[in-house]
Amino acid sequence: MLIQTRTIVVQKGFADQVVERFTKESPMDSMEGLLDKTVMVNKRNKEDQEEVMVMIRWESVDAWKNWEKSDAHIQGHRENKGKPVPEFVISTTVNMYEVKSVKPGIGRS
Repeated sequence: MLIQTRTIVVQKGFADQVVERFTKESPMDSMEGLLDKTVMVNKRNKEDQEEVMVMIRWESVDAWKNWEKSDAHIQGHRENKGKPVPEFVISTTVNMYEVKSVKPGIGRS
Protein backbone atom coordinates (compact mmCIF):
# COMPACT_ATOMS: atom_id res chain seq x y z
CA MET A 1 0.00 0.00 0.00
CA LEU A 2 1.13 3.55 -0.72
CA ILE A 3 -0.14 6.61 1.12
CA GLN A 4 0.30 10.12 -0.22
CA THR A 5 -0.32 13.05 2.08
CA ARG A 6 -0.75 16.64 1.04
CA THR A 7 -0.75 19.24 3.82
CA ILE A 8 -2.02 22.67 2.81
CA VAL A 9 -1.64 25.59 5.21
CA VAL A 10 -3.97 28.49 4.40
CA GLN A 11 -4.99 31.81 5.86
CA LYS A 12 -7.71 31.63 8.50
CA GLY A 13 -11.17 31.22 6.93
CA PHE A 14 -10.08 29.42 3.74
CA ALA A 15 -9.94 25.76 4.85
CA ASP A 16 -13.45 25.11 3.52
CA GLN A 17 -12.37 26.10 0.00
CA VAL A 18 -9.53 23.57 0.11
CA VAL A 19 -11.83 20.87 1.52
CA GLU A 20 -14.32 21.54 -1.29
CA ARG A 21 -11.62 21.23 -3.95
CA PHE A 22 -10.46 17.85 -2.69
CA THR A 23 -13.91 16.38 -2.00
CA LYS A 24 -15.56 17.17 -5.32
CA GLU A 25 -15.77 14.49 -8.00
CA SER A 26 -12.53 13.99 -9.95
CA PRO A 27 -11.06 11.55 -12.50
CA MET A 28 -8.93 10.08 -9.69
CA ASP A 29 -12.07 8.74 -8.02
CA SER A 30 -12.58 6.11 -10.72
CA MET A 31 -8.92 5.13 -10.97
CA GLU A 32 -8.21 1.45 -10.44
CA GLY A 33 -6.18 0.88 -7.30
CA LEU A 34 -7.44 3.93 -5.42
CA LEU A 35 -8.52 2.78 -1.97
CA ASP A 36 -9.78 6.07 -0.57
CA LYS A 37 -9.20 9.77 -0.14
CA THR A 38 -9.56 11.33 3.32
CA VAL A 39 -9.71 15.10 3.84
CA MET A 40 -9.03 16.40 7.36
CA VAL A 41 -8.85 19.81 9.03
CA ASN A 42 -6.48 20.33 11.95
CA LYS A 43 -8.54 21.57 14.90
CA ARG A 44 -5.42 22.75 16.74
CA ASN A 45 -4.51 25.43 14.28
CA LYS A 46 -2.79 28.72 14.84
CA GLU A 47 -4.89 31.86 15.22
CA ASP A 48 -4.15 33.17 11.73
CA GLN A 49 -3.80 29.86 9.84
CA GLU A 50 -5.73 26.69 9.08
CA GLU A 51 -4.29 23.33 8.02
CA VAL A 52 -5.94 20.82 5.71
CA MET A 53 -4.46 17.37 5.16
CA VAL A 54 -5.48 15.12 2.29
CA MET A 55 -4.55 11.45 2.64
CA ILE A 56 -4.80 9.33 -0.50
CA ARG A 57 -4.39 5.57 -0.13
CA TRP A 58 -3.41 3.41 -3.10
CA GLU A 59 -3.34 -0.41 -3.25
CA SER A 60 0.26 -0.31 -4.45
CA VAL A 61 3.06 1.86 -5.78
CA ASP A 62 2.15 0.62 -9.26
CA ALA A 63 -1.47 1.78 -8.84
CA TRP A 64 -0.22 5.26 -7.93
CA LYS A 65 2.23 5.26 -10.86
CA ASN A 66 -0.63 4.34 -13.22
CA TRP A 67 -2.53 7.41 -11.96
CA GLU A 68 0.53 9.64 -12.37
CA LYS A 69 1.00 8.62 -16.01
CA SER A 70 -2.73 8.55 -16.87
CA ASP A 71 -4.10 10.92 -19.51
CA ALA A 72 -6.53 12.43 -16.96
CA HIS A 73 -3.73 13.30 -14.52
CA ILE A 74 -1.44 14.72 -17.19
CA GLN A 75 -4.29 16.76 -18.73
CA GLY A 76 -5.14 18.22 -15.32
CA HIS A 77 -1.58 19.47 -14.93
CA ARG A 78 -1.59 20.91 -18.46
CA GLU A 79 -4.79 22.85 -17.71
CA ASN A 80 -3.32 24.32 -14.52
CA LYS A 81 0.14 25.11 -15.92
CA GLY A 82 0.96 28.75 -15.38
CA LYS A 83 -2.01 29.41 -13.12
CA PRO A 84 -1.01 31.16 -9.90
CA VAL A 85 -1.47 29.47 -6.54
CA PRO A 86 -4.36 31.14 -4.67
CA GLU A 87 -3.13 33.98 -2.46
CA PHE A 88 -4.61 32.38 0.66
CA VAL A 89 -2.30 29.33 0.38
CA ILE A 90 0.67 29.74 2.71
CA SER A 91 2.40 26.41 2.02
CA THR A 92 1.88 22.94 0.61
CA THR A 93 3.83 19.82 1.58
CA VAL A 94 3.52 16.46 -0.16
CA ASN A 95 4.84 13.19 1.30
CA MET A 96 4.74 9.58 0.14
CA TYR A 97 4.73 6.59 2.48
CA GLU A 98 5.07 2.94 1.61
CA VAL A 99 3.04 1.06 4.21
CA LYS A 100 5.02 -1.70 5.92
CA SER A 101 2.45 -2.85 8.47
CA VAL A 102 -1.23 -2.38 9.32
CA LYS A 103 -2.64 -3.72 12.57
CA PRO A 104 -6.43 -3.55 12.82
CA GLY A 105 -7.90 -2.24 16.07
CA ILE A 106 -9.91 -4.49 18.37
CA GLY A 107 -13.14 -2.90 17.15
CA ARG A 108 -12.56 -4.11 13.56
CA SER A 109 -13.01 -7.62 12.34
